[in-house]
Amino acid sequence: MANGPKDADERADSATPGAPRHGVAVPRGQDGVPLSPLHEGRFGRMFRDPQPLRPDDAALSALAKLVKESGSAASGDNAKIPAGYTYLGQFVDHDITFDPLSKLQKDNDPDALVDFRTPRFDLDCLYGSGPEDDPFMYEWSSPSNRGVKLLVGRNPTTSGAFDRDDLPRNQQARALIGDPRNDENIVVSQLQLLFIRFHNKVVDRTRKNQRLAGAALFAEAQRIARWHYQWIVVHDFLERIVGKEMAQAVLKPGTATKPAETDIRFFSWQNNPFMPVEFSGAAYRFGHSQVRAAYDLNDTVTGVPIFAAADKPGPLEHLGGFRRLPAIWTIDWPFFFKTTAGATPQLSRKIDTSIAAPLFKLPGLPGNRPSLPLLNLKRGRALGLPSGQDIAAAIGAAPLSTAQLGLSKIELAPEARAQLEAATPLWYYVLREAAVQGKGERLGTVGGRIVAEVLVGLLAADPQSYLSRKPTWKPILPSAKKGEFTMPDLVKFALD
Repeated sequence: MANGPKDADERADSATPGAPRHGVAVPRGQDGVPLSPLHEGRFGRMFRDPQPLRPDDAALSALAKLVKESGSAASGDNAKIPAGYTYLGQFVDHDITFDPLSKLQKDNDPDALVDFRTPRFDLDCLYGSGPEDDPFMYEWSSPSNRGVKLLVGRNPTTSGAFDRDDLPRNQQARALIGDPRNDENIVVSQLQLLFIRFHNKVVDRTRKNQRLAGAALFAEAQRIARWHYQWIVVHDFLERIVGKEMAQAVLKPGTATKPAETDIRFFSWQNNPFMPVEFSGAAYRFGHSQVRAAYDLNDTVTGVPIFAAADKPGPLEHLGGFRRLPAIWTIDWPFFFKTTAGATPQLSRKIDTSIAAPLFKLPGLPGNRPSLPLLNLKRGRALGLPSGQDIAAAIGAAPLSTAQLGLSKIELAPEARAQLEAATPLWYYVLREAAVQGKGERLGTVGGRIVAEVLVGLLAADPQSYLSRKPTWKPILPSAKKGEFTMPDLVKFALD
């Protein structure tokens, strides 16, 4: 997961080295930093010529310290992107990538890493391997919905300690879903539940309109749900994140008679698409800067910290997941998405180098709570990512100037600071570029090009996507604007 406040691949760094996951063999050795000449595989490099950037620990620690948010004034809010899109970005990332074996302590060969997610927008985090292979996620007691609808969990109501509707959970409160990471925090777990309800409403509509049943009904409802989700990713989410101009330069809009066209210049593969480490290890981690220190869930539950300051917080002092939903904590989605013209949802934070304080003390062992910015920077080094300046040169963009990099106050000797100003870690560079070129409202040229090309490229490469099977397709579900479909439309459709 690249875009949410807590990454499963960071947690995996304490896992048993070499332990196989999901029945997949352990990747080959990860010594050294090969430059990945391959144009296919699970992970690979989007830019193969630039050399890896290898800043020392002191430089990375100073850079991580520099990005700490000094306050929470409203001036840091991003008026263009409601807070829900931060967690939609996390949900999307879980749908396309999962690397539990990479280690921050070692240099990672991207050709050796295994992406346990299909690099497609196919909602496998929602559907798993389907009703036959993952029956525990599906309805079986209702004859008409057997193996067709997804399960909504019901918590015990006698104690009053939990909200009634939740993700389905086992006796130890672990979510029974296709991707355990979608239970990492209350917001993304409720987003998973929203998509479960979305699929189930699509089933009802499809059954009524097409008079299908059984496996045929499930397959058609799944296709409709997937295609509308794909539309949201590239026409709602992407256009907000990189700006409409960049998004439509990479995916040129089509019409009812003219198919959409792509202009992908740097993300190339031979047979099957891979997950570029420049995307997963840096550019797509822009979302960490969007995370608010605390959130309002509804009119009653307000100001809950994303992570608690205390090492052993009470259950109502944080938004951490992997537990049953506390009473009255069901999210009122107009607090996260603009569902009506007069709605005023919470906003995401600006995409810049001001990172909310709780992300510097991730949940962990008492006295040893890691800093997410420092983990990001170390991960970029371990993956052998090039500098932001080198990628700017590779795509023909003017690099940020010394003044624009904003490193004048970093706690380093002048010589060490000059080295970072000449060759800046990609994650930091992408955030500074967004602040300078996009005023914190969208990504800049380097970050925007990487994110747009990967998201559009994965969609184009999927033989089952709407872009491959029917490039003139337009959404058909009810929406505020005919032929469009956004997250607010999904919320209203799923919950009506």
